[in-house]
Amino acid sequence: MVTAPHLLQYEKALINELHIKPDVIKRAKTILSGIDSGSTGAYTHSQGLQSIRQNVVEFIKKRDQDTDPEFTTQHIFLTNGASPGVQMGLRAMIRGPQDGIMIPIPQYPLYSASIQMTGGTQVPYLLDEETGWSLSVEELERQYSAATKNGTNVRALVIINPGNPTGQVLPKDNMKGIVDFCHRRKIVLLADEVYQENVYTEKPFHSFHSIVKEMGLSESFEMISYHSTSKGFLGECGRRGGYFQFSKAIDPDVQDEMYKTASVNLCPNVDGQVMVDLMVNPPREGDDSYAQYKQERDDILSSLKRRAVNLVKKLNSLEGVSCQQAEGAMYAFPSITIPDKAVKEAQTLGVAPDMLYVLQLLEQTGICVVPGSGFGQKDGTYHFRTTFLPPDDKIDAVCERLEKFHNDFMTKYK
Repeated sequence: MVTAPHLLQYEKALINELHIKPDVIKRAKTILSGIDSGSTGAYTHSQGLQSIRQNVVEFIKKRDQDTDPEFTTQHIFLTNGASPGVQMGLRAMIRGPQDGIMIPIPQYPLYSASIQMTGGTQVPYLLDEETGWSLSVEELERQYSAATKNGTNVRALVIINPGNPTGQVLPKDNMKGIVDFCHRRKIVLLADEVYQENVYTEKPFHSFHSIVKEMGLSESFEMISYHSTSKGFLGECGRRGGYFQFSKAIDPDVQDEMYKTASVNLCPNVDGQVMVDLMVNPPREGDDSYAQYKQERDDILSSLKRRAVNLVKKLNSLEGVSCQQAEGAMYAFPSITIPDKAVKEAQTLGVAPDMLYVLQLLEQTGICVVPGSGFGQKDGTYHFRTTFLPPDDKIDAVCERLEKFHNDFMTKYK
C-alpha cells in the first residue's frame, strides 16, 4: 500500500474484493502521512523519517520501561540493515592500527572484516563453549590487559546477544558485569541485539539499554545498540532495514559528526525504513490484523524452537560431535572431532580441516553450512555453523542426510 499509494483510492474494493483488512489501509495512510513527499521514491532525512524514528523510540521505551523524556529521535539513526550502522560506528572510533575493538570468538565476520577494512586492530576474547558459550568478565580483563600492554588503545567492546553463531542468551548478572567492565575501562559498548525476538529458553532477553538504566548509568555510559528487520522472526533480509541507538552519554558533537557521515549516503532506503516501522509497531490487540499477525509470529517462533531442539539433539547423537543448546537466534555451532587422516588431507589441499568437512557435506548432500574457521574458534577445535531454518516438514530429512554423511566421513578417515 505504501509503495503503491494510488491503490488507496480503491479502498472499498481492497476491503471487499481483495479482503485487505481495514487496519492495513489505515496504517499505510499513517505511514504516508509521515513522508513529506508522499512517496517512498524520494529522499528522506539522513537519519530516517522522523515519524518512524519516533516509533522506534516508543518501542524501546515500552520494551525497557524507560520514561526518560530526554531520550528522543535524535538518538536514533535508521540504516540499511544493522551492518552499515556497525561500520559507521567503527569508522568513527578507529583512527589507525593503534585502536583496538574487542570482539567475541566465535564472532560474526562483519566485525573482523570491518575492523580490518577501517585499519584497526582486533582484540579477540573467547566465549566458553563448555559452559554454554558463556562470557566471563575475567576473560575480558585478561584480553584487555594483554592488548594495552602491547600498546593497543582499546576503544570498544562488541557483544552479540543473542549470539551469532553460538546462540547463547546472556543472563542479567553477566550483562551487569559487562557494563561495569566497559564503564571502568572507559570503552564504548557496541550491543548487537538483532535476534532479540528469537529466544527459545526460559531465560529472558534483556537489552543493554535496560541494564544501563537499571544500574543508574544512563548519564555516563557510552553505548551504541543495533536492531534489524533482517533477522528475528521477520527475516526480511532483502528489505535492508535497521537502526542504531546512541546512549544519552555520547557527546552531541559526536552525534553531529555521525549525522554528517550518514548524510554522505543521503538517506537509508525508504522501503527498509517502512519495514523498521512495521517491526517496532506491529498490529496490536484489537486491530483487525492482530489475530493473524500473532498466529504467524507464534507459529514461526515455536517452530524454530522445535527445530532447534531436534537439530541439537541429532547433532549430539553423532560420533565426536558436541553441541550446546541453541537458546536464541537461529544457529547451532557444534564442535566436531576431525580424524587425523582428514586433517592431513586438508593440509595437503591447503584448506582448514573444518572447511574440508563442510565442502564434502555440500558436495554429497546439498546441505550448506559454514566452517568454524570462518568465525574464529579456540585453537585445536573444529566447528561448523548451521541454521535450523529448514521448515518442519524438511528438517528431519536434513538431519538424516547429515547423519549419514557424518558417519561415512568418520568411517572414511578412521
